Amino acid sequence: MTDVLVLCYHALSPTWKAQLSTTPTRFERQIALLISRGYKGTTFSKALGAFRCGATATPRRLLVVTFDDAYRSVFQLARPILQRFGLEATVFVPTDGIDTGKSLCWPGIDRWLGGPHERELTPMSWKELQALANEGWEIGSHTRSHPHLTQLDDTALGDELARSKAACERHLDGPCTSLAYPYGDVDDRVVAAAAQAGYQAAATLPARLQFRGALECPRVGIYSADDDLRFRLKVSPLVRRLRRSAVWDSLYRLRRIVPRG
Repeated sequence: MTDVLVLCYHALSPTWKAQLSTTPTRFERQIALLISRGYKGTTFSKALGAFRCGATATPRRLLVVTFDDAYRSVFQLARPILQRFGLEATVFVPTDGIDTGKSLCWPGIDRWLGGPHERELTPMSWKELQALANEGWEIGSHTRSHPHLTQLDDTALGDELARSKAACERHLDGPCTSLAYPYGDVDDRVVAAAAQAGYQAAATLPARLQFRGALECPRVGIYSADDDLRFRLKVSPLVRRLRRSAVWDSLYRLRRIVPRG
């Protein structure tokens, strides 16, 4: 059976201490470790297609590197690292923030506005996203404005999903079939709306790595706190098997109840 490891990154920076950022040096070590373990890189939708079809030519270990939010640091720092390994990746784009001349802004990252690290919130341009697509990267939707989708009414939900998909297709002159739910916030109503909008694959960020279908594909989130040891644990096949089991739900609840340390 193919081991499909889907990682979720956001930004790369040597100095930005945000939770959603990691350093280029650490990122390169993480990718090198997985390549040394026999993982072969592909995009999100290609991996899901191979997984569903059970193709006999599929490598035993597939690595999918995804980036949420389309920060410019992905183009400037992650892209050359992945090029050295011969890897392509997937970027999920909040389309309203592209080519506006402004920093990305929503709850969770707005605290960095007006400070020395505001430049880290600069998104890629459509021209840069097109360059990635030309190199084999997959460009998917991350909605229009990065809201909590479960908190929207049906009309707003459909608008976020359909218009972001249309924007990607218009600017990149190709189909947009994949989606990442902002904040990993998803329920059955959101999944149904994603299907209605025409998405064929969608990425989540759940505590439990349970695959519930192509529109609820779990990813392993990688953050600034993930040093070499934590990363090795997160990507360990044993730990990931545990995170797919019902036992993990109990452990996760206990972690939230019992104070750390």
